[in-house]
Amino acid sequence: FVSRSKKCSRTGASTMRSPASLTNPRYRRYNVTKAGARPKAAKPEAPGPVTKTIGGPKNGGKRVVEPKGPKFYPADDEKKPKFVRTKAKEYTSSKVAKLRGSITPGTVLILLSGRFRGKRVVFLKQLEKSGLLLVTGPFKVNGVPLRRVNQAYVIATSTKVDVSSLGTDLAAFDDAYFAREKSKSSKKPGEEFFQEKAEKAPIDPKRVADQKRIDDKLMPVISTKANLKEYLSARFSLSKGQRVHDMKF
Repeated sequence: FVSRSKKCSRTGASTMRSPASLTNPRYRRYNVTKAGARPKAAKPEAPGPVTKTIGGPKNGGKRVVEPKGPKFYPADDEKKPKFVRTKAKEYTSSKVAKLRGSITPGTVLILLSGRFRGKRVVFLKQLEKSGLLLVTGPFKVNGVPLRRVNQAYVIATSTKVDVSSLGTDLAAFDDAYFAREKSKSSKKPGEEFFQEKAEKAPIDPKRVADQKRIDDKLMPVISTKANLKEYLSARFSLSKGQRVHDMKF
């Protein structure tokens, strides 16, 4: 085994060469850089757009020519920073979804998602902060209580119910009215399998009273129209051969 730092001459005698010597070409770049004799060359700047003169009276005289892209591209995908659309908190909180033109107070809507999907409900008003729709069955007709729904998941029908008798009763309903209390849950893994199922929280008596007050004012209006009560209590469904885009709701 012969060390890299040793070289044998023709006569067989070995000569020692220091690996850090200036004469060793293997370490010459290291030594020169360390001494500061040969600085690194600056990277050339990327070419920018060039303005060229164009002949002809109808060609505008000048034209800006963009530089050509590289002929080759890297074989591996280069990582790029992920674009995240951020908005100011004030702008996000102040922006409310615009109400569809087909939805007005008293319009009968068909729910398309959620626990009561397929049920027909009466639209009461749009909540100011979230833009969600406040609807009710009424509860005495089809069991749908006062709740919030997204207008993207409803079908507006041409049936109307007069809700002018409610007056100022709807002012008490906002997003804070439907807010739920946050439950404290353990973050340790596996504990949820051994915990007993928590009992359902009892319904707030205030909500029961509010629902009864709204139903008492809507039921006389609904009973005056023929077949309206049966229409609201019937669940919406489609059968084979029915085309939704050809229907008039």
